[in-house]
Amino acid sequence: MNRHLSSVLIALAVLGSSAAQGEEGRLIATGGASSIDGAAGGGLTPWAVISSYGEEGQWGASAFGTRVFLPDYRLDVAGVSASYGNRVEISYAHQRFDLGSLVHKLNLPQDSLSQDIFGVKVKLFGDLIYDRLPQVSLGLEYKHQLDFLIPSLVGAQRDHDVEGYLTASRLFMGAVFGYNLVVNGGVRYSRANENGLLGFGGDRSDARSVLKEGSVALLFNPRWAVGMEYREKPDNLSFSGESDWADLFVGWFPNKHVSVVLAYAQLGTIATLDNQNGTYLSVQGSF
Repeated sequence: MNRHLSSVLIALAVLGSSAAQGEEGRLIATGGASSIDGAAGGGLTPWAVISSYGEEGQWGASAFGTRVFLPDYRLDVAGVSASYGNRVEISYAHQRFDLGSLVHKLNLPQDSLSQDIFGVKVKLFGDLIYDRLPQVSLGLEYKHQLDFLIPSLVGAQRDHDVEGYLTASRLFMGAVFGYNLVVNGGVRYSRANENGLLGFGGDRSDARSVLKEGSVALLFNPRWAVGMEYREKPDNLSFSGESDWADLFVGWFPNKHVSVVLAYAQLGTIATLDNQNGTYLSVQGSF
């Protein structure tokens, strides 16, 4: 997984040095980056935008690689998405969570957890910029946890599940001292433990919860953005509390083919270990 992720990052960085500027059509950065689940958006949350920059009657595709460095863990994600007509998006992401120091502290039988995520997102109505209403999209994600021994031992009820989310996004032109502002808010219907890496449902609760998530991004330059995200989490397992997630990020969009996001991620307590706050780096190529 590490070798594959490094290859993705190198390939996308090279693409950025030779890609055309592509100024026509949708504005730069309005395709978003890639969330850790594979859908277009920020790093931790999906936005209502559709991946890449395809317009009506056009296909688009994106590929990305992400690494999150934490004091006791590391998360690697690689994925792809395809879109049509700025209306429908399908995505796939593979996550590998290195358990690091927890393996020795708890004498665990595995050193990592992984899952596959298949997603679909449909634009329902509105537009990011030009309509009276914000762009609103509905998404579904099928998650399959691939290493279920540890999740089952701590109380998880199943190794796969489907969750849904409804999200709205709006770009306000010149809203903050003449700079553009993107605001996104949504709700998720889920019972995933640590995003699904620790399975779904638990001994404390096996019901899905309605969870809030959102983000804001200030485009202080057509190719640069700064912002923050928040993602509420459920608390289904009694063996360890689960923290909500947040981050502060900087995004660079040199052209319509490449985006790079660097963030400080605050993930709190993960599987009994506190203060799991660290660096998030993601590189995406769009075509």
